[in-house]
Amino acid sequence: MCSTPTANRPARNAWTVALAGLGAFMAALDVVVVSTALPTLQHRLGASLADLEWTINAYSLVFGALMLTGAALGDRFGRRRMYVLGLLTFVAGSTVAALAAGTGMLIAARVVQGAGAAMLVPLTLTLISDAFPAEKRGAAIGIWGGITGLGVATGPVVGGAIVQGLSWQWIFWVNVPVGLAVAALSRLRLAESRGSRPQLDLAGMALAGAGLFALTWAPVRAPSIGWSSPEVTGALAAGTLLMAAFLAWERRARYPMLPLAYFGRRGFATANAVVFFQFISVIGSLFFITQLFQIGMGYSPLQAGLRILVWMAMPMVIAPIAGALADKIGNKPFMVAGLVMQAIGLGWLAEVAGLGTGYGTLVAPLITAGIGTALCFPTVANQVTGSVPQADVGVAAGTNNALNALGGVFGIAILAAIFAAHGSYATHATFIDGFRPAEWAAAGASAIGVIASALAPAKSATPGPVTLAPQPAPAGQPA
Repeated sequence: MCSTPTANRPARNAWTVALAGLGAFMAALDVVVVSTALPTLQHRLGASLADLEWTINAYSLVFGALMLTGAALGDRFGRRRMYVLGLLTFVAGSTVAALAAGTGMLIAARVVQGAGAAMLVPLTLTLISDAFPAEKRGAAIGIWGGITGLGVATGPVVGGAIVQGLSWQWIFWVNVPVGLAVAALSRLRLAESRGSRPQLDLAGMALAGAGLFALTWAPVRAPSIGWSSPEVTGALAAGTLLMAAFLAWERRARYPMLPLAYFGRRGFATANAVVFFQFISVIGSLFFITQLFQIGMGYSPLQAGLRILVWMAMPMVIAPIAGALADKIGNKPFMVAGLVMQAIGLGWLAEVAGLGTGYGTLVAPLITAGIGTALCFPTVANQVTGSVPQADVGVAAGTNNALNALGGVFGIAILAAIFAAHGSYATHATFIDGFRPAEWAAAGASAIGVIASALAPAKSATPGPVTLAPQPAPAGQPA
């Protein structure tokens, strides 16, 4: 671990929050910007519903599958170094996406973007947690959440303005100068640090990556070919078996990438369950609410972006406050209240959405859901990183972000299946017919998350270490 001189620590910490926040901002902005552009992509590139889902899911597929790997690489080779590499990979993917002439090339570029995001996103939390003591970490993560929330909040507006005023390609071109600048400043201003493991758990990385890929592949394909198809059921079975093999390996690995003892800690286990169900709800809703304003209500991309701001701006405003207060009273109250409000807001939206519904009717439910998301977002991150020793914050962040991404993919797939069973894109009316039951399902996912958050510890205890190498190296694994 690198030490930072005390006199330079405040400035270094400020740079850490700003640069880590900007990395998360870019990753969050890109998901939302692309969601806003979906109707335009459908028209300009002749994209089908499956193509539209793949522009989101190709990113999420690789993002979720490589998240634990990205965290492990940062711990082994240097968190700053891998963060910069992740940013440059993300920039490369953005460049290819901007040059895409068809959906195939665009989807391939989104895969590259997802790989870059899988390296940089978990390391944003690790860099912050390494820079701040536990008693100040919640406030720092709250600011990080606010910056990330700014990306989510401005995404629909930026996306709408770019698509309407320039062209859809510019939603990717804007990443290039920003990403290069953040990478250069990160190389100069961030302190380098590493985890405690002297070597990579290569077998664990391979099993986790393959297992998460298979588990993500199933919901990505299910809307197109059905949940009962051999491909989907086979992917689910393969993913389950691979993750079982991963867990079995981690029990005997000398330097496991994910010590399983952490799942015996209520703070760690509940925070990961919460983020999975929260993102089923949030990302699934985002996929359809951005389309509701354009297809269901007839707004332009920019008009839709401005109107969705009442939902998406809430994390920018509320997350820093929630993070700071969580340092004093704990994360649990915010997690519980946040998911309750998210469930109420999305259920309310499903109830009032209709063919003749005006925008004013949707404002209150969107604000309610947005405040709920904002309360939960930074406190889940604080909960999971505070449940493990400092040296394993990268492991915790990687696990949480992997489940975050997996939840988002399942959310789009589940809501898309429900939408397709009840409605279609044929007319405004048939879109609303599918939107309402899909949104009720999103509210239900939030409600399940409430149960997980209620089981969280009232106040996080100081995490103790786990023993990484109590046994000899297994056969075939070097000591």
